[in-house]
Order: sequence, then structure tokens, then C-alpha cells
Amino acid sequence: MKTELDRAAELISSAGALLVCAGAGMGVDSGLPDFRGTEGFWRAYPPYERLGVSFEELADPRHFAQDPELAWGFYGHRLALYRETVPHKGFSLLHAWGASMPGGTRVFTSNVDGQFQRAGFSDVAEVHGSIHHLQCANRCTGAIWSADDVIVLFDAESLRAHRPLPSCPNCGGLARPNILMFDDYDWAPSRSQAQLDELNSWRRAHRDLVVVEIGAGLAVPTVRRQAELSAAATGALIRINPREADVRHGRGVSFTGGALETLTALDAVLH
Repeated sequence: MKTELDRAAELISSAGALLVCAGAGMGVDSGLPDFRGTEGFWRAYPPYERLGVSFEELADPRHFAQDPELAWGFYGHRLALYRETVPHKGFSLLHAWGASMPGGTRVFTSNVDGQFQRAGFSDVAEVHGSIHHLQCANRCTGAIWSADDVIVLFDAESLRAHRPLPSCPNCGGLARPNILMFDDYDWAPSRSQAQLDELNSWRRAHRDLVVVEIGAGLAVPTVRRQAELSAAATGALIRINPREADVRHGRGVSFTGGALETLTALDAVLH
């Protein structure tokens, strides 16, 4: 009798292209927090528990105007964390699977951490933007630029940033990460939109793709919707999620587990 691993391996080995759809759960095995619920966020950031501030409250662009040291303390810490994090082996497994397919690999992710690029992926659609890119907090223009040379110093206890803070090269005002935050009407979307346009063109040209969705929950269903839409024609959807793994597609396969564990087991069957 075929196991779920066998069925998933068949979907991958018979596909002409690979689309990886990833949420925050993809980075957990690399040691990154997924901010699941207020308690999970506070475990990752104890100073905000003392303030009684949730992730949703902190990830609000108004702080860049009202309390920029608070805003940049949080995002500066995350920028440093993501720069130091080494992607787990599951990234390289996915990269190898896609490299063996004629249509190659594309990634659709709600993550802003840049981990797929660090793992060697070159075609990544970051639907919520990237912490490794900046924009003007006042949208003096729609310009987006790299944060590679930006270093934000902050107090380890309070997680409040020290001045000088990142600035806009055009107007000299405050800069902010090019990330879509909550109730964010000033986000500059052009970089992410160009990535999404390229992904959609590729997807239309590769009807024989398989979708591997990893760590994407129901709370923010953007990634799950993209995965289901992309797999609608063939039903070739593999969903990996420790808590919300149900698949409604007829050919779809689900795994209740973490990214690294499941991808490693699946790779063993493929080889």
C-alpha cells in the first residue's frame, strides 16, 4: 500500500516544475520565531511582554512617525537576526528538487526574512515585502533601496534603537523597511508586484507544476490561497503544517509535521 510519502514523491517526480509556497513555519527549524499568538511573540521578545504590546500593535507603521526608536528597535533587531540565521537543510532539498525539473523553481512567500535568497533561490515573490529593503517612511517617492549597508544599534534590554536612524536618500527623512505592515497605507509595493507578475507569467507557462506548501497557517491565509490556486488544475499540492494540514484537493497530500523533518523524509523516498 502506498504511503503519503510515496504519493508525495510521485507528485514531485512526475512534475515539470516546482512552486514552493512558504509561511512563517518554514523558518522555525532555522531557529526563527513564528510569532504565533501573543504568548509566542512575547516568548521571542520579553521586553514587549513587559510593555503589554502585541505583534499586531508593534507591526504598525504609525510607530515610525510617533516613536521611531521603538519601531526601529523592533525591526533593527529582526534585521540583525535574519542576517545571522543560517537556513536549515530543508531549503537546499527544495532547491535540489527544483533544479532537476525542466521548468525550475519559483517561491511565493509571506516571509520577509530573505532566507530563500540566502539558501540560493533566485526567483522569490515576497508578497509582504522584505526587511532587507527600505523605503521612505513618508513616501516622498516610491523608491525602494537595499538595506545591505544599514546597521541599526539598539539597547538589548529595552529594544529601543539608538540614533542616527536609517534615512531616505531623497528627502533626508526617516526610512522604514519595505514591509507591508498592519493598516499600512504607505507601503511601496512596486518591488513585490514585479516579483508577483513574473511568478504569474511563469505559472501560466508551467501547468505541470507541483506545489509544496510549508508552514502556512489559516490566520493569514495568503500563502494557502496561492498554493491552492496554483494547484487547482492538477491537484498536485503537498501541504506541510504541524497544526493545519488538511487538504481539500483530490490528489493533494498532507503532512502533520515540521518543515525539516518532513522534507528530509520525503527526500529519502525520492532517492
